[in-house]
Amino acid sequence: MNEKHTEQYEVVIVGGGAAGLSAALVLGRARRRTLVVDAGEPRNAPAAHMQGYLSRDGMSPADFLAAGREEIARYGVELVRDRAVDVERGEDFAITLAGGRHVHARRLVIATGLKDELPEVPGVAERFGKDVLHCPYCHGWEVRDQAFGVLATTPMSVHQALMVSQWSKDVTFFLHEVAESDLSDDDLRRLAAAGVKVLPGTVAGLLIEDDRLTGVRLADGTVHAREVLFVAPRAVPQTGLLEKLGADLHETPFGAYPVVDPTGLTSVPGVWAVGNAMGFSEQVINAAAGGYRAGAFINGELLMSDLDAAL
Repeated sequence: MNEKHTEQYEVVIVGGGAAGLSAALVLGRARRRTLVVDAGEPRNAPAAHMQGYLSRDGMSPADFLAAGREEIARYGVELVRDRAVDVERGEDFAITLAGGRHVHARRLVIATGLKDELPEVPGVAERFGKDVLHCPYCHGWEVRDQAFGVLATTPMSVHQALMVSQWSKDVTFFLHEVAESDLSDDDLRRLAAAGVKVLPGTVAGLLIEDDRLTGVRLADGTVHAREVLFVAPRAVPQTGLLEKLGADLHETPFGAYPVVDPTGLTSVPGVWAVGNAMGFSEQVINAAAGGYRAGAFINGELLMSDLDAAL
């Protein structure tokens, strides 16, 4: 870093994905001294494209983030490739980075997202983001009318199997680690109504030919021809910094997330959580909107705080 830059910022944003960059853009345009700390590990990195973002439909996640970084730089926002490893709250927030740098901020935005832990089935991790997918809204159109498989990891996987039937009428639900007795009568009736084939048996691996998925192999050796496999990763929220600050968390079926108000403000005064750091279902467009909302609110809150102090 150029030595003429101070280590004191008005706002530090931890996480340089859609939510963090969106908050940074608002704050930069509001002339707030802002730092983005980005470890460079976006959740959607395995995907070749993102969908459902108006005017950016089909854009690659890497290009989207590169454009966002260029935009925030126009307004003097600093971005550093590093990881925030510790935070302390005193008169302001003292953040320690893995590279040894120490920075201070009047307000803190946590946009650290979450990590997807994939089922331990051979081939799943290697094909994730290609023909092993998790979100039909993100990828359903691109694989429509192909032969789908859905890998059950919990009884909640029924919902995924029902959802993907909107994009294909050839869906096989591999029960894998779930016993058929764990499914309710309503589950079975809905699966039948959707035309989803329910198949017991543990999935042992995937069949890949010419760099594409062609089948799902069960432990008994049988292979079932499939072109796409939907899985439900276990969401692991990255809440370490929030926990260090004592933020209140609440349990959900997808992990523990901070309690926030409509602007993203946590139970810790001066700390906001945005994007997947505050909820499982915040896709790119939602994350960007949440970052914008938090950035605008933080600017207004800083303004009023300074005016009150001046009085």
